[in-house]
Amino acid sequence: MKRVVIFSAVLVLLVVLVGGFAYFQFVMKPKLVQEFLSASSFPPVTISATEAQSEDWVPVLPAIGTLKAVQGVDIAPQIGGVIRALQFDSGQTVTAGTLLIQLDDEVEQADLKSGLAELNEAALNLGRQNELYEKGNTSAANRDASVARRDTAAATVERVRALIDQKSIEAPFSGLLGIRLVDLGEYVSPGTPLVTLQQLAPIYADFPIPEQSIARIAVGQTVEVRVDAFPGEVFTGRIESIDAKVEQDTRDVLVRAVLPNADRRLLPGMFANVAVLAGEAQPVVTVPRTAVSYSLYGDSIYVVVEQPDAEDATTPDAETVDGEAIAAEVDSADDTGTGADTAAAPRPLIVERRFVQVGDTRDGTVSIVSGVEPGEMVVTSGQIKLFPGAPVVIDNSVALEAPAVRPNE
Repeated sequence: MKRVVIFSAVLVLLVVLVGGFAYFQFVMKPKLVQEFLSASSFPPVTISATEAQSEDWVPVLPAIGTLKAVQGVDIAPQIGGVIRALQFDSGQTVTAGTLLIQLDDEVEQADLKSGLAELNEAALNLGRQNELYEKGNTSAANRDASVARRDTAAATVERVRALIDQKSIEAPFSGLLGIRLVDLGEYVSPGTPLVTLQQLAPIYADFPIPEQSIARIAVGQTVEVRVDAFPGEVFTGRIESIDAKVEQDTRDVLVRAVLPNADRRLLPGMFANVAVLAGEAQPVVTVPRTAVSYSLYGDSIYVVVEQPDAEDATTPDAETVDGEAIAAEVDSADDTGTGADTAAAPRPLIVERRFVQVGDTRDGTVSIVSGVEPGEMVVTSGQIKLFPGAPVVIDNSVALEAPAVRPNE
């Protein structure tokens, strides 16, 4: 019996202890923590901030493209042979018809002499056959055979001359030569690249546009092209042509723009960031790129506002109190000189977090479709230390600057 009583007492004691611990852990402790946090004040966070601006932006269609020469080929021989002469230097500007490479043609020159001799003999024989035919001393078949031999010899001469011409490799159009890929005395097979020739002024920029944006583009529209080789520079051109079909794999349509490129700084194959100016300028709200915090849950911006006065929430409106009493209080404050100072004292600043809809990005500036109004003060650096309602102090001497060069998107 004693054991039962002792066991019951121990069990009751354990229940009391567990219940007390649970009460402290889940009721008292959260309340104490909350009261401690409520009683403690956070020091203001130093930030940099600027006003949201109102600007006029022309709608653009961004695209990624590649520069392409108006005319560009790899010079290659039609027939094989040994290089006997090189008539150009790497990087040279040439005109159409300029002799670039001469292949050895001694065998063809000898064949030409032989063919000319056969042609001369065939022509003389045909002349004699014509005289005999007119006198009736030979048949028409003999004369026709002489004509055939003369024509065959002439065709052989033309063929040899064509081979000789093919061994003189000329520039098909005017342009800039690349680096020479062969050496003097080297044997080259048909189709072996010898040197590249590119016509660089003007130059094309080819880029794809999604099919849903086809209605926004047209021939003649202005395009702005940026390349990594010349950061900060904008090359302006216009749309010259739009492809006649949409690619089934990508659902894009190929667009070609032409750029002047008189200085030949733009080269074929360069990566191009293209912006098609599609439409009239429209007003937008803009903020620095560093003001926007991007996340999977939505893009947000911290806006600096004045901390609301607790008395404002409990003080009745001006219409519900005696107007004379308010006027007397104001006059009394002005007479003492302390009221004016109190009214002029700025309220502490805090931040509020707003989720925004982001538009285009240009030169370190982002357009905000919704969420921020022009003139509101937005935080541009120091967001990592902020939370909604956090007190802040603005110090633009520590402003964060966006990098001048961004990686390709």
